[in-house]
Amino acid sequence: MEKKNNDQHTIDLSKVFRTLWSQKKRFVKVWVWTFILSCIWILPQPRYYVSNVKLAPEMSGESAGGGLASIASSFGFDLGGMGGQDAIYPELYPELFENPEFVVSLYGIHVTTKDGDVSTDYFTYMKKHQKKNLLTEPYHWTMRKIKGFFEEEDKTPRGTGVSDINPFRMNRKDYKLMIGIMKNITCSVDKKTSVVTISVTDQDPLVSATMADSVRLHLQDFIIRYRTSKVTEDVAHYQEMRDNAEREYDVAMRAYSRYCDTHQNVFLQSFQSERDKLEGELALKQNALTAMETQLQATKVKLQEKTPAFTTLKSATVPVRPAGPKRMLFVLMMLVLVSMVYAGVLCKDEIFGIRG
Repeated sequence: MEKKNNDQHTIDLSKVFRTLWSQKKRFVKVWVWTFILSCIWILPQPRYYVSNVKLAPEMSGESAGGGLASIASSFGFDLGGMGGQDAIYPELYPELFENPEFVVSLYGIHVTTKDGDVSTDYFTYMKKHQKKNLLTEPYHWTMRKIKGFFEEEDKTPRGTGVSDINPFRMNRKDYKLMIGIMKNITCSVDKKTSVVTISVTDQDPLVSATMADSVRLHLQDFIIRYRTSKVTEDVAHYQEMRDNAEREYDVAMRAYSRYCDTHQNVFLQSFQSERDKLEGELALKQNALTAMETQLQATKVKLQEKTPAFTTLKSATVPVRPAGPKRMLFVLMMLVLVSMVYAGVLCKDEIFGIRG
């Protein structure tokens, strides 16, 4: 019978309201203390800003497969780069931002804070000029000391500058710094439109915008180098062959000219034969030079065709307002949370049927 009564327990809202109203003074005290403690916790938290850049990369190698990929993308399906011959298509760009070599290549970017107090490379800025919450710093210091007792000593030398960072082998602290930078610099791709969005989070608005624009340029340079690497090698190869052909042509021209100058007014058959021989060699060298010049120019045209174009849909701008932390929202959420918990404690008998 007692179990049946418990199953049929109903909440008397009027009684709950009366209980809460009778404790209104305590509620005020709880709110005041919650407000004070929440402000103490959230106000020292450093503000951060977010700057975004949007790019529309040029798609190459469009074919029947590319048309099929475009149709599939309109229905929300991704055929994984069938639209082109590139091994690195836009959907793989976010993976590039997890490549240590790419991230380390960003360390040398020069940044300046909005107030002008700091002007250095990005690596030094992230390493030495980050604001910290003084309230949580003792906790983090203690945790670092505790972890130090259990972690093996890292004998890998820590980099003191950009040139000292080796992506293949990094000190533990440098590695943690790189992971933090990876979290601050993100890349996302819309699978339907292939629009690339680069977001950079930083404590300084000018640094955030500077890094967003610089990362855009680094990404474009990387993709251009990738797309044109083979053709660039071909251009260098044909340039070298053309230069060699020109040197050989110059040698043949000087030999022919010298022979003709030293054998003027000579009508011997041996002279005619030697002159014809040198003239033939000169013609061959000239034909080779012309062929190499034609091939070189054709390869340069191909290089221009292979060089992708990027359309900047949204350029980087210095944020006017911080993206976080949302201080007022945090305080409000804490007030609501504490109120709900305290009300539940006061009315546990009426709500849960618990008898103290």
